[in-house]
Amino acid sequence: MKEVTIDIQAAAFPDQFVSDATKDTVEYGLQIGQAIQYEWFRRDSGSCRFYSQWSEFMRLRLYARGEQSVAKYKNELAIDGDLSYLNLDWSPVPIIPKFVDIVVNGMSDRLFKVKAYAEDALSAEKRNEFQEMVEGEVLAKPLFEQLQADFNVNAFTLNPDELPESDDEMELFMNMKYKPAIEIAQETAIDTLMAENHYNDIRSRVDYDLTTIGIGITKHQFLPGSGVKLDYVDPANVVYSYTEDPYFKDCFYWGEIKTVPMTELIKIDPDLTNEDLNQIAKYSQSWYNYFNTAQFYENSMFYRDTATLMYFNYKTTHSFVYKRKKLADGSYKTVEKDDQFNPPQEMMDEGKFEKVTKRIDVWYDGVMVMGTNIILQWKLSENMVRPKSSNQYAMPNYVAAAPRMYKGSLESLVRRMIPFADLIQMTHLKIQQVVSRVVPDGVFIDADGLNEVDLGTGNAYNPEDALRLYFQTGSVVGRSYTQDGEFNNARVPITQLTSNSGASKMQMLIANYNHYLDMIRAVTGLNEARDGSTPDPNSLVGVQKLAALNSNTATRHVLQGSLYITRTIAECLSIRTADILEYSDFKDEFAMQIGKYNLKILEDIKDLYLYDFGIFIEMAPDEEQKAMLEQNIQMALSQKDISLEDAIDIRELNNLKMANQLLKLKRKKRQEVEQQQRQQEQQMQAQMQMQAQQAKSQGEMQKIQMESQAKIQYRQADVAFEIEKLKNEAQLKRELMQTEFEFQMQLKGMEQSNLSQREQDREKAKDRRVSQQSTEQSKLIEQRKNNLPPVNFESNEDSLDGFDLAEFEPR
Repeated sequence: MKEVTIDIQAAAFPDQFVSDATKDTVEYGLQIGQAIQYEWFRRDSGSCRFYSQWSEFMRLRLYARGEQSVAKYKNELAIDGDLSYLNLDWSPVPIIPKFVDIVVNGMSDRLFKVKAYAEDALSAEKRNEFQEMVEGEVLAKPLFEQLQADFNVNAFTLNPDELPESDDEMELFMNMKYKPAIEIAQETAIDTLMAENHYNDIRSRVDYDLTTIGIGITKHQFLPGSGVKLDYVDPANVVYSYTEDPYFKDCFYWGEIKTVPMTELIKIDPDLTNEDLNQIAKYSQSWYNYFNTAQFYENSMFYRDTATLMYFNYKTTHSFVYKRKKLADGSYKTVEKDDQFNPPQEMMDEGKFEKVTKRIDVWYDGVMVMGTNIILQWKLSENMVRPKSSNQYAMPNYVAAAPRMYKGSLESLVRRMIPFADLIQMTHLKIQQVVSRVVPDGVFIDADGLNEVDLGTGNAYNPEDALRLYFQTGSVVGRSYTQDGEFNNARVPITQLTSNSGASKMQMLIANYNHYLDMIRAVTGLNEARDGSTPDPNSLVGVQKLAALNSNTATRHVLQGSLYITRTIAECLSIRTADILEYSDFKDEFAMQIGKYNLKILEDIKDLYLYDFGIFIEMAPDEEQKAMLEQNIQMALSQKDISLEDAIDIRELNNLKMANQLLKLKRKKRQEVEQQQRQQEQQMQAQMQMQAQQAKSQGEMQKIQMESQAKIQYRQADVAFEIEKLKNEAQLKRELMQTEFEFQMQLKGMEQSNLSQREQDREKAKDRRVSQQSTEQSKLIEQRKNNLPPVNFESNEDSLDGFDLAEFEPR
């Protein structure tokens, strides 16, 4: 082992462009350790950066606990260093702890949920498939509804009432309804690891540091025997490279100073001998004496059996070099080389190969004994945290945040309060001084006035009797004239003495006390409404809440720093979980440990390493955000844009953005429903009006029809009557005609009969004439033949006299 030395010499960081083999050497690590030691522990004007920062952090923490040193107050009130005349209570007034607890406990009340979002190609493809399925159901919704109505077949895989109708609704639907099992498994894994490491307790301590000293630090690591571990880190013991980033993203080294027993050194480097341990103990004691560390720690731990070590991480790069040669069949053969492989260009052209280089970030772990050139450990870090999306980048084991850091200088709420807390303490001591000098009021007794008083009892009026009478009855006996008859100037023998009680001074000091207290509230933003100490009885509850919300805004940077640490720790746990499940020997036991509370996700947990996740923190809304959301909800309820059930669903969401989107969506849908209802009402009203008009028209038509029908019926009746009349007339005429016809027929018959008779008579007459003529002819013939005398053929029967045709007319 090399000879040790306590002298801290100037040292610079080694060259970054050396070979990887050189970076692996102990000498390279020792040079880095000494450079860190020189940067933080070199003594300038009797102090060093590390212990100066340590002392400042201790001062701030003592103020935050109300346990600051009272020496400065004694120096202010002492007279030439003499405190013998002061009998005061020097205990600090714990005014700062109250404000620190308000901020820290207020942050602890903020609930949050670690959310995982799968970003890899496989998850994106599944998400797109689900979205396309939803869009398909949206397009097929009318057809599916028709199928369900016609055939009672439900073809929907989702609730048709919840299907989105626009791009904004689709985004909200995907955020609220789509949660793949792998994301649930990842969130469960992170929550389980945080619970196993009691992260809530770690976060409370980090929040306290952010409020008190302005910086909070945590550490994550993988221990072979314990798995993933999360630890709180005291910022007073941490060293880091200079940075102006409040989240320390560009730091290239981290270190932690620890004082450990000598037996711990054997665990780090088993090759240490007793002689080595004795030398380390000897120079460790020299280190304590060199910096007088006992004055900082105020305990008895600094003896020969302890040593101060620096556990540090250093970021550098490693090069992966490959020889890539093109084969005759067009394929390539790749051979890994060391980083020193650098053939000439001519050789590569002749051999038809090329040099391929990849450079990645790596971290080295080292342990160095402070004040010496002894380095107990220097090796490449194992289980480095590398995001899959950018695996050339390696995340450090330390996660830190200092929200109000500028040019490396830290700012905190406690630092702002200290000047006014000192003034409050001085005012408190001054009040004690004034109170200690206050004396009670007394009385003045004029003895000459008492001598002139005769009580009539024969006894003298002495001061004791006068005081007894005065204090018991408040009365005083006196004489206006003396026994000689002269005016008695001491006619009132007892006079009340009013001393200077210091009331005006007390009022001034109390006013100063309240002024400095208001100044603390002013510089921190923690008003009366935030702590509820002096609520205004005349102020409305809403006004007081708004004042408290403004106070939350003033300290929001502290909460943001705490959330950054939580989110980064969750990201690292996500990556470490994937590495364990892919490479670790106890991945099955680890999966069972994570999935012991939910066996359904056990199979998904085993495939976590195949996915890449984005981690974010979903905070429950604070009082201000809740008030704004509630105001929007109440306004929507008052306007009847949403229902009570919608308001309950919105209030249950922790994501304020999604809650507002859901409120807008519910309001939009309610307005659409109301618009449809109004349209339906208008349609119903129009339909009713149309029906009324139709009914009126129908009534009028019916009236007209009835009138027309009545007229028609009247006309029909009239026509029927006329027809009937005509029928009757026709019937009568027919009967008359029938009768007339019959008569005519009879007349015709008679006439025919007469004609026939006449014809018959005529024929008969003709026959008689013919017969007579024939007879007469024959007689004539016979006469001529016989020359008979002329024959007279006339006869009375042949006369037509007395025959008249009228005799044949009908009667």
